[in-house]
Parts: sequence; C-alpha cells; structure tokens
Amino acid sequence: MAHIQLQSLSKSFGALEVIKGIDLEIKKGEFMVFVGPSGCGKSTLLRLISGLEQVSSGTLLFDGEEVNNLVPSKRGISMVFQSYALYPHMTVFENMSFGMKLANATKPEMDARVREAAELLQIEHLLERLPKQLSGGQRQRVAIGRAIVRDPRVFLFDEPLSNLDASLRVQTRLEIAKLHHDMTDVTMVYVTHDQVEAMTLADRICVLRDGKVEQVGTPTELYERPNSIFVAGFIGSPKMNFLTGDVAAQFGCSTLGIRPEHIDITESTESREGIWAGQVVHVEDLGSDHFLFVDIGSDDPLIVRQAGKLQRDIGTRLRVSPNPNFVHRFDRDGRPILGASLGQN
Repeated sequence: MAHIQLQSLSKSFGALEVIKGIDLEIKKGEFMVFVGPSGCGKSTLLRLISGLEQVSSGTLLFDGEEVNNLVPSKRGISMVFQSYALYPHMTVFENMSFGMKLANATKPEMDARVREAAELLQIEHLLERLPKQLSGGQRQRVAIGRAIVRDPRVFLFDEPLSNLDASLRVQTRLEIAKLHHDMTDVTMVYVTHDQVEAMTLADRICVLRDGKVEQVGTPTELYERPNSIFVAGFIGSPKMNFLTGDVAAQFGCSTLGIRPEHIDITESTESREGIWAGQVVHVEDLGSDHFLFVDIGSDDPLIVRQAGKLQRDIGTRLRVSPNPNFVHRFDRDGRPILGASLGQN
C-alpha cells in the first residue's frame, strides 16, 4: 500500500487551470473517493496520481518519495476504467494475465495469480470466454481482475460503474466493497459522480469544486456537518432543502438548510412560529419511503421524507415543522453558522 500526498498540486491545459493548488493526504490502505459535479477536476486529479497526466506545479509523493516525473509503470498502480478496455480477441485468462506476461512473469506465476483473482471475483468459470460472451458486469469484473493480478500498491478507479445498469451497479459496488475489505494492503482512489457510490464505499470522501477541495471527511461527517452550502446540497439524495428570506431570518441566518427526513408532519391547525403551512404538489412513492413536495411559498417545494406508506394526495394541505436539532444555518457566503439557532429552539 502507499501513503499518497498532494502538495499544492496544480494542472493547467494551456491557459485553463483545471486543478488549483490542491493539498490532500490519502492514508495507507484507505478507500478515498473523489466526487463533484462535471468539470470539477476529479478525473484529471486521478490521472495526475496515475502519471497519465503531467503535474504542472506542486509535488506528488508516494510514501514520501516524489513521483512527479515517474512513469505510470513505475508507480505501482493499477487503473480500472469505465470502458473496461479489454482485448476482444483474448480470453478472460489472457486479458487478466497480459500485464504479467509483459513483465516476463512465469507461466505458473501467471496461472496462480489469475486464478486467485478470479476466485476473489467469482469469475473462475469465465476464464476461457471472450469478452463478447460476457455481460457488462462480468466484463467490469474482468477489468478489476486484470488490475488485481498486477499486485499494485495503489488501485485507481475512474467511474467504473457508469456503464452498468442499476442492478449491476449495486452488485458490482458490493464486489468492490468486498475487494477493499479483502485487500487490506492496497490504497484505493475512486472517482465517481454518483454520491451513493461515494457514501457506501468510501472511508473518506473528497468533494471537489472548480479544481479545489471543498471538504474532506467521512461520509457521516459530510452528511451531518457540511462546511458549505455546496457540500450540503451535493451530499444527500434527495438533496437538502434550502430556505431563504423571512423563514431563514427566523432562525438567524441567510439560508436555512433542512434534510427531507428531518421534517415532521403535524396535524395542528394552529399558527405557530417555525411551523410552515403548505399544499402537496407532488408525491413520489418509493415503496419503503414517500417523498412529499410541499409548496410553502418558498422558491422550490419543500421535500418531506416519510417512511412507509403515507396516504397524502396532491392538493392536500398540511403543516410541517423542521426538527430543530437538525437544522443547518448558513451565512451570506454559504458557510455554516455555529451555535444555537433561533426559531424553534
């Protein structure tokens, strides 16, 4: 495994600066996930770590040694791409062993490593098949297996599940999580735009925005203690509700944030401070959960999450109240305001 350090790391393409002086530490054996909107620089940052892109300025360290000018093959990394990149004329065994063959490994070494990786990924029965005979999920497992046999100290994943359908994404995500659990001696860095992948796989998440680090923390830290409106809105599905104007002023802030599961429905007809009246304008039934979209006069409907079955028709009027223990208050710059809130508190 490798301890990776990024020190004032920058990358420019001509006059366009894509990575803007990033400082980040990835611990040995850690599963770090890069997330952020399209164009934030997450894939470029991964390519800098891999050596597929040249660092413009700053320092990249593996175990304390600078690797800025070290070619990818010398860094001890394996990379899994979203496109699988399998050789169509080679069998699964030949695809998985190809890197070892180039490294002049012996046939017994290749056979042992490939079969060990195939067993880990449960693809032993596929070793003699060609890629065209495999499903998308099986092809991605072969691509992961090819990376495993190289015995890397760093695993790099570039949106490996984006080409899979929903059910295969869940299945392959579980396999990657198991891989991390079983391969405790490998540092893993994973790029995705899917926050569900990030929240379920990561030891820590690095949220990127416009080529800079917005926040780094565990999934729980980012969900419960976002350090900006951007992170609060990006992490969580459906996203956090944001209220401004008089509603936010009641809580002593410029913007009030409250997650859908932290809003309670009340049958009270009284008008009380901090309780909002509104009309249901849309309902989403997900089986285990209901999402009510309630128009309380704010810019966007308030999303209220309720567990189980809930008979609320469009047009129903009701009152909702935020749980005061879970409100997030932000100032004009979008940064959190600490301390007791007003309003319901």
